[in-house]
Amino acid sequence: MSPEFLAISMFVFLMASIALGHPLAITLAGVATIFGLIDNGGNVPALLDLFVNNSWGLFQNYTLVAVPLFIFMAQVLDRSKVSEALFDALYIVLGGLRGGLGMAVIVVSTVFAATTGIVGASVVAMGLMAGPALLRRGYDKSLSAGIICSSGTLGILIPPSIMLVVYGGLTGMKETSVGNLFAGAILPGLLLSGMYLLYVGVRCFINPTLGPPIPAEERTYSTRQKVSMTLTSFVPPFGLILTVMGTILAGVATPTEAAALGCAGAVVLAIAGRKFNRDVIVQASTATLRTTAMIMLLFIGGKLFSVVFLSMGGGDAVADMLLGMDVSSYVVLAIMMTVVFVMGMFIDWAAILLVVVPIFTPIAMDLGFNPLWFAMLICVNLQTSFLTPPFGYSLFYFKGVAPPEYTMGHVYKGILPFVAIQIAGLAIMIFCPETITWLPTVFFGG
Repeated sequence: MSPEFLAISMFVFLMASIALGHPLAITLAGVATIFGLIDNGGNVPALLDLFVNNSWGLFQNYTLVAVPLFIFMAQVLDRSKVSEALFDALYIVLGGLRGGLGMAVIVVSTVFAATTGIVGASVVAMGLMAGPALLRRGYDKSLSAGIICSSGTLGILIPPSIMLVVYGGLTGMKETSVGNLFAGAILPGLLLSGMYLLYVGVRCFINPTLGPPIPAEERTYSTRQKVSMTLTSFVPPFGLILTVMGTILAGVATPTEAAALGCAGAVVLAIAGRKFNRDVIVQASTATLRTTAMIMLLFIGGKLFSVVFLSMGGGDAVADMLLGMDVSSYVVLAIMMTVVFVMGMFIDWAAILLVVVPIFTPIAMDLGFNPLWFAMLICVNLQTSFLTPPFGYSLFYFKGVAPPEYTMGHVYKGILPFVAIQIAGLAIMIFCPETITWLPTVFFGG
């Protein structure tokens, strides 16, 4: 069989298996096994050698040790209620503005994203805190759902992001090291957060019924009290962000070492907030174990899939097809971004990275694209996968904890403008690469 036919068949078989509801990690490994045997004529020992050698290399990747450490840090922070104090302060400070409470949710989610790196923790926390509060204040349900779901997805992009750690571990390139990816993701994350704020502010200014301000009689705090509350709630998480990111960007610690430092900082914040006890440790450790096991199982399945796909010539077939097109390199880029976007509607981000990075990165290099810039475009694109139906995880995270007044209709309607904003942000990064490359150049000189 030709490599082109096998490549197409492999993807079709994968998508059909996922549509039937089979577990993703097992599906990736199963499809890899079937097509690996087809490609090598049923030589089981040779296929097992290929699988073992590549899996062993994956487990020897020191960078991936940061994954359970960042997850544990996120779990401890989630249970120490750091975000609740900041939300309560910004509720008072911004509540008097049209759409102010919605903007407070975005600010808190941005800060929380920089301390957790996990979308589920951000969306669930804000859904529990802000969902009922926005409802009580008369905010439009669709707008409220869109604000919480979209701002919660910033956790997968703003460092320290698990996705960036995974990407850096996959490529093994200096240009896309975890440190460079962290530095390159800061401005894109802040850009998207700023665009969300602008959208909510403008829309609520035009139509105040969408996000009415808090009544004047409830705004009894003095300016001094507001400043004190904001600083008290903002300084602890911001200090942790500086500790983790500062050590990485200053070259003092590796991402893995910084993650361990972040774990210690999260425990200190929990102790300071009198939220540290045996239950917190047990629950955080159990959640970390489950999440890490899920991610590593996906890693293995995705690695086996990509190894078989590349070994049978699928990567070369895709490259020849894209590079052989008589079109601009940016048209090829648009095709690759579209493929990632569509896959994001159906497949988990980790599996997408494991499948497309080994295939698309060499193509991007052949087209002369900056590897860091291309990597960040992939990651920003994958952020939309948490919002796009039918399998947008953020939508179901929110619906699972939100009051019953929020229907799935409200959720789907609410996320559409924010998906458009994310696509617009991606376009800005494509046509203004400095939004990605400037900070890595400042910190690392390249």
